[in-house]
Amino acid sequence: MRPKVLIPVGYGLNCEDETAHVYKLLRADAEKVHINDVLEKPKMISDYQIIDFVGGFADGDHVSAGKILANRLRYGLGDELSDFVRDGKLIIGVCNGFQALAKSGLLPGFDADYKTQRITLVQNDSGRYEDRWVDLSVSADSKCVWTRGIDKLCLPVRHGEGKLKVEDRSVLKRLARDGQVVLRYADPQEGKPTMRYPFNPNGSAEAIAGVCDTTGRVLGMMPHR
Repeated sequence: MRPKVLIPVGYGLNCEDETAHVYKLLRADAEKVHINDVLEKPKMISDYQIIDFVGGFADGDHVSAGKILANRLRYGLGDELSDFVRDGKLIIGVCNGFQALAKSGLLPGFDADYKTQRITLVQNDSGRYEDRWVDLSVSADSKCVWTRGIDKLCLPVRHGEGKLKVEDRSVLKRLARDGQVVLRYADPQEGKPTMRYPFNPNGSAEAIAGVCDTTGRVLGMMPHR
């Protein structure tokens, strides 16, 4: 059976055509559906095996990047998305999608709680929009199913608010302890995680560029694919 992929669109999200094309190459059936239609019929997401939250500038990044979309997800689809993950299905959020997953509480998903926000993405330390290629190391002990068999990547970043931040340092310790840190910005020469700009383009805590939930099936990452 060909897996079905839901790609929510609208309100400034973009790259949906390219994303759908990639899934087609992978022999999956990708459907682009306006987020309003998903919110109107939230039970529809149970028809899919993967949800891909694409990048862009949802709602013009007003308030903060991804925050309005995050509230739509939390208050309009919270129960359905929690059930989606508990059913063993997959979710990925890239760039603006990651910002929305973090601010909605879908990540990091401690104790199967997909509604409590514990991490956020804030303005880059540089104070400006960063558009560059970065090297990434993939954590060997990560639970993430999306990165199995991969040990390093080189991808572009394009964001103004990509710095991962936590209010409670214990969150960072738990992410590392439980194998939820998936990607870190790396020095291109040594391949090791770095806080050095511009290799770490935003000053993200502990050089973290991507995290997953406790099941490894929900992934959020700032670099584009």
